[in-house]
Amino acid sequence: MNNFYVLLIFTGLLSFFAFTSGYSQDNYEIQVYGSDLVKTGNTMFELHSNTSLKKKPGDQLFSQDYFRETLEITHGFSHWIELGSYLFTNIGIKGSTDIVGAHIRPRIAIPAELNLPVGLSLSSEIGYVKKKYADNDWTLELRPIIDKKWDRLMLAFNTVFSLGLRNISNQKMEIGTAFKASYDASRKIAVGLEYYGGYGALADLLPVSSQQHQLFGVVDVDFGPQWEFNSGLGWSLNEASDRLIIKFIMGRRFGF
Repeated sequence: MNNFYVLLIFTGLLSFFAFTSGYSQDNYEIQVYGSDLVKTGNTMFELHSNTSLKKKPGDQLFSQDYFRETLEITHGFSHWIELGSYLFTNIGIKGSTDIVGAHIRPRIAIPAELNLPVGLSLSSEIGYVKKKYADNDWTLELRPIIDKKWDRLMLAFNTVFSLGLRNISNQKMEIGTAFKASYDASRKIAVGLEYYGGYGALADLLPVSSQQHQLFGVVDVDFGPQWEFNSGLGWSLNEASDRLIIKFIMGRRFGF
């Protein structure tokens, strides 16, 4: 299959999903995706940990009383497709320990050998979360991803569409974005900013005061080619999200 048809198929899938999906923001996986996939035959185990140091006003889910812990396992099947899975949990101190839900996430990417000027991939995610943690228990998410690296500077941008799957005829497609800018301060450490936004239904955006806008200062540390480490401190730019959050991501690749 030549390069033109690969790009045509990718663009078609992107267009289809972008108009059939929607967005729902949560704090169980606070990460901006890059376009690269797990290498073929490798499996990545990641633990996403975060907790709210200061919750949003009126929050009834006692989010300051637990750590949100997400186990992510991703396997690379080829240079253009991987499959990931998530298990969402709460580890609490006031009777709030709970299994929250689970998702699966296939992702495809434009192979690097096509030498496009930017990295492109498309992540889809479907799964279940208990209704006390989300407005929709079953959801479908689609995330087009674009990134670019110049010497020490890296930029990544995700558009996030999500759609509730229960009573789907009454659901509205929701939209959000995630953006990362990082700079290699040394061979081992990169510093940067991550932004996460949730804007409500695409056809009926929320007022700015009700939208979710979160900004994180982050550090990525290179412990070696098989490791991934990211940590950050984030704050909400309004009162629609938890006001202060600390997060950690630790990952390890294995070549099974």
